[in-house]
Amino acid sequence: MSTPTLSRTKSSLTKNQLPGYAIWAILAGAVVLGAAASSALGFSIATFAVFTAVFFVVGGWSVTSVVEGPRKGRDRLATYLMYGAFLLALLPLLSVLWTVLEKGLPGMTYNFLFTSMNGMTGAVDNESVQNGTPVLGGAYHAVIGTLLITFWTTLISVPVGLLAAVYLVEYGDGKVLSRAITFFVDVMTGIPSIVAGLFAAALFGMIFGPGTRTGFVAAVALSVLMVPVVVRSTEEMLRIVPNELREASYALGVRKWRTIVKVVIPTAISGIASGVTLAIARVIGETAPILVTAGFASAINWNVFSGWMSTLPTYIYYQILTPTSPTNVDPSIQRAWAAALLLIIMVMLLNLLARLVARMFAPKTGR
Repeated sequence: MSTPTLSRTKSSLTKNQLPGYAIWAILAGAVVLGAAASSALGFSIATFAVFTAVFFVVGGWSVTSVVEGPRKGRDRLATYLMYGAFLLALLPLLSVLWTVLEKGLPGMTYNFLFTSMNGMTGAVDNESVQNGTPVLGGAYHAVIGTLLITFWTTLISVPVGLLAAVYLVEYGDGKVLSRAITFFVDVMTGIPSIVAGLFAAALFGMIFGPGTRTGFVAAVALSVLMVPVVVRSTEEMLRIVPNELREASYALGVRKWRTIVKVVIPTAISGIASGVTLAIARVIGETAPILVTAGFASAINWNVFSGWMSTLPTYIYYQILTPTSPTNVDPSIQRAWAAALLLIIMVMLLNLLARLVARMFAPKTGR
């Protein structure tokens, strides 16, 4: 006698529900209608994607409302709109990556990675275009300059930003100095990058004379932009460390500075590493401060304390603005796109390194 009851219960629970394949059928119909509507206006990928998305959202909402009721229909509509917003936000990123890969990969040659622009003239580019030979001249000097300037920027900014954040969280406690630091950090976070470059140029100009341009001056300018980001991100990570951990350490008789070094910072090291990486990615692509403080060079310079230096952003800027050969700009355009791809790869490697560091120094769980 129990079998009919179970059968009736099961059918009542599954009543008025769309089958699993219904959404895929609606998507297929939306694709067909989107292609037809786009073809009527002159087919393009953009209009096809827009029409398909609109037909899918409207169709899914309408069918769900009819079969499962208005409440389920509104729920499905909100879900599709959230998915659409996510894809819309992801679209520029994918577009940038695709464009840079498409235009930058042809220029990523051994010659580009391991030679500089020293001695490269317009005649060399003209000969490459006329004879169809590989483009000569690369960004090796710009890569070296980028790594050296970023290294010194990080060396200046991370200790200052980390110690400032520790003071604000652990020792500030609403003091006047703490409020002043917070205020100036907020102000520095929003200053234009060119202002930081002008500040560093003016500072070293007063000390060593006008026109002083070196890699270290550029590092100081970039540190003005990087320190506020490090302070803010580190401060937020330190504040989310539970106070119970600090109190347990104090209860064992551990001093405050040792608690910070051995308990607080290791607990927040994952977020701190991510914040530092974001700060490095923020400054590694700056162009205006480098032009003001380090200038531009076509040869390799290993000394950050003497002579002009080139970085990948300034290298891209000059390849686009002043092509090596004004009559044949294709080689310079190829170098610029390859340098842009190389810069993206460097930022990606920095993110991977940050995750590795966070995993290595994160507190161990379990026995």
